[in-house]
Amino acid sequence: MEGRDEVSFSAGIIGTGMALPEKIVTNADLEKIVDTTDEWIVSRTGIRQRTIAQEHESTSTFAVQAGRDALEAAGVAPGEIDLLICATVTPDSPLPAVSCTIQAELGAANAAAFDISAACTGFIYALTIADNFIKNGAAENVLVIGAEVLSKWVDWTDRATCVIFADGAGAAVVSRVPEGSGILSSMIRSDGNFANVLNIPAGGTKEPFSQEVLDNKRHYIKMRGNELFKVAVRAMAYTSKQVLKEAGYSPDDVDLVIPHQANKRITDAVAERINITDDRMYENIDRIGNSSSATIPIGLHENVASGRLKKGDLVLLTAFGGGVTWGSLLMRW
Repeated sequence: MEGRDEVSFSAGIIGTGMALPEKIVTNADLEKIVDTTDEWIVSRTGIRQRTIAQEHESTSTFAVQAGRDALEAAGVAPGEIDLLICATVTPDSPLPAVSCTIQAELGAANAAAFDISAACTGFIYALTIADNFIKNGAAENVLVIGAEVLSKWVDWTDRATCVIFADGAGAAVVSRVPEGSGILSSMIRSDGNFANVLNIPAGGTKEPFSQEVLDNKRHYIKMRGNELFKVAVRAMAYTSKQVLKEAGYSPDDVDLVIPHQANKRITDAVAERINITDDRMYENIDRIGNSSSATIPIGLHENVASGRLKKGDLVLLTAFGGGVTWGSLLMRW
């Protein structure tokens, strides 16, 4: 491969894919099992329905299908993948990494595979890693997947969380593209001081599974949404402005923003802070829900499939998640 000083290419996405569960849970369905209403959910989150995995489906179910579709769209064979990264907080099991399961299912025998856990910012973290691997010559083709089955970590009697989270996967093949296109700049950050604002308290080595854990429902997602709101808006807006500044662009130059679909109020506030008009801010949370690391690649694929995302468009991705983590990435499609 070329040495570092000979690089005259960028890293860019050349194919996308997505996979969603067939099962849909509407707000009307939730009204029957928890103390909530459609008006309450929509006014606070913007969600009207969410896609939910069935009992026999796992994270790899959707990740494999999304990955396979992305490879087909890119015209890249599984054996040509050098690196496979799966962003997830809901792997099939603690060991092995679900990326290894995905690798085997896809037949990507030549790929190194690993998971990253950065919650809802996971896909941007993974893209940033892929960008560096390709630019330094360590890889030519990287398969990046964001996949979650959050519904199996949700307490369906907790209206603060069960109305929000959803399941699904999105994938992208990242490869060499002509210099000046592809990924232009990115910024990823974290602050562990906010770790207990959005977490799953038990089930790890600090507090292993026990009858007490199960009885107290400490193996489910816990969230203090009001505390997250201001931090999320400020963090996403800051990194969005920084990646634009680093690449030499202004908000007026951006053709499309695909934010993590956490909450419509958050995305509206971010759009206002970075001066992005509503028509350039993509939203699908109303019909899919919040599938953490999967929301951005799903959004990417939907815009590719619909023809809304065109060659030469300037695209901004931004996210915030548990950890807490956040980040933004700018690319020329």
